Amino acid sequence: MKLLRFVNGKGPRMGVLEGDWIVPLDTLEAEYPTMLSIVAGGHDALSRVKSAVAVEKERIALGEVRLLAPIEKPGKYLAIGMNFRKHAEEAKKLGVEPPSKQYWFNKQTSCLAGPHDDIDPGVSEMLDYEVELCVVIGEPAKMVSAADAHKHVFGYTVANDVTARDWQGHSPTFTVGKSFDTHGPIGPWIVTADEIANPHDLKLSCTVNGEVRQDSDTGQLIHDIWEQISYLSTAFTLEPGDLIATGTPEGVGIARNPQVFLKPGDVVRCEVESIGVIENKVAEPAG
Repeated sequence: MKLLRFVNGKGPRMGVLEGDWIVPLDTLEAEYPTMLSIVAGGHDALSRVKSAVAVEKERIALGEVRLLAPIEKPGKYLAIGMNFRKHAEEAKKLGVEPPSKQYWFNKQTSCLAGPHDDIDPGVSEMLDYEVELCVVIGEPAKMVSAADAHKHVFGYTVANDVTARDWQGHSPTFTVGKSFDTHGPIGPWIVTADEIANPHDLKLSCTVNGEVRQDSDTGQLIHDIWEQISYLSTAFTLEPGDLIATGTPEGVGIARNPQVFLKPGDVVRCEVESIGVIENKVAEPAG
């Protein structure tokens, strides 16, 4: 299933995408008031969603709504750095040594934005893009083996790990430069894990104003998704709704020659095969 959140005069509402139509889940609002509650509800919640869709008669055209980030603020939004070999190589050319272990940072969940919301550059003068496959955790994970990690995935979505490169370098944690408001567009929906046979065989790409900047596939991950979940869950519990951005390929703006950063008016399109597309315009800085 493709689960989404939307607004069409009232909302936010939740729904399931069928073709170009949204089947609303208003009848489940008392039982499952948020997408986070559906994720936490696991198989039972998905069974209730399927039953609700089967009897719901209302259909809303996808083109008539504004899509929201498909999940409300989760507990954690974690992202791994330099997890594509060619991206690690381009980082090394910038003087950044590839990490010997998995290299994690967090994005504050207040950065989350919808799949078509504008990106506010804020005070950054070095705004960059990073297309990523994003995992949505389902069943809680603690001390999980790589072999069992797949059991803890609820679904997948598309992420653009928008980065203020100038602010990223202010501290070694990256947190501030990765967490400006609106710098976490995700969506357009969550595709449940049962629909993705192999998350390590998906094409992903990023274009800016129609120009291809990134073009790779998840088979190029250095640490695969199961290894990522196992590693993180060794340190702390991954909880329902937690987001994991699994890495970006080569082609980021800061590594190009000459360097190219996003500017107001630019349109950034991020796509992951079998998941969907998010497209965000860079706005004039607010305030």
